[in-house]
Amino acid sequence: MELIDIGANLAHRAFASDLPGTLDRARKAGVQSIIVTGGNLATSKAAAALASQHPGFLFSTAGVHPHDSGKCSNDQVESMVKKLCEEKQVVAIGECGLDFNRDFSPRPEQGRRFEKQLQLACELGKPLFLHERDAHKRFIEIVTPYRSHFECGVVHCFTGTKQQLRGYLDLGLHVGITGWICDESRGAELRDSIRDIPIDRLMIETDAPFLMPRNAPGHGRKANEPAFLTYVLRMVSKCCGLPEEEVAARTTTNARRFFKLSGESQ
Repeated sequence: MELIDIGANLAHRAFASDLPGTLDRARKAGVQSIIVTGGNLATSKAAAALASQHPGFLFSTAGVHPHDSGKCSNDQVESMVKKLCEEKQVVAIGECGLDFNRDFSPRPEQGRRFEKQLQLACELGKPLFLHERDAHKRFIEIVTPYRSHFECGVVHCFTGTKQQLRGYLDLGLHVGITGWICDESRGAELRDSIRDIPIDRLMIETDAPFLMPRNAPGHGRKANEPAFLTYVLRMVSKCCGLPEEEVAARTTTNARRFFKLSGESQ
């Protein structure tokens, strides 16, 4: 089976000591491509640099996570994202959105930074890699006026309710599923609602080094990594009632098309 991990934080310090080993294990597990997440000015540049060193295997995103929204100016965001998006390995804008759970940046500043990146996606014709936590209503309010102007977006690491899922699907957004679905208690509602996601808008990811699947060996003793995407696949397959081979094929096709990894148009 061929898999694509649509979100891994490979620029994180957790991978600094053994990135070659991490990538080798991912390949051996059937992970054909990885989208390296950029979450601020520094990690976006680092993600693009990593992807440039592994053409065809690694790709990257460029953007500012809501946690870092208060740490840079709009001019910095616009110039950095535009410049990085000129590089062919940079395939999406983000991680961007809203996070009202931790409020590491003021909420008004999060909203302004999010809108700026939505505007850039509309201008540059890039997909959006989206983050939302405890901010569903405001997120929908901000995205809706732009929805007809940007091509596509994925709500990465979806962990919300059925009602929230419906809100994203009504906007025509894709949905990324992580190891959260493998958590016996926290993932219960997600396991129940995943059948509501159209198979052509479903993608899978690790969000490594975070969210280690609880069905993976060594859970709690080491960091998550792209090689463990197979455990996310296994649980998604079980909850969808579909063979693993079919879920792998469909989510991989979706990711290729969404990020235009093989030149396919959306």
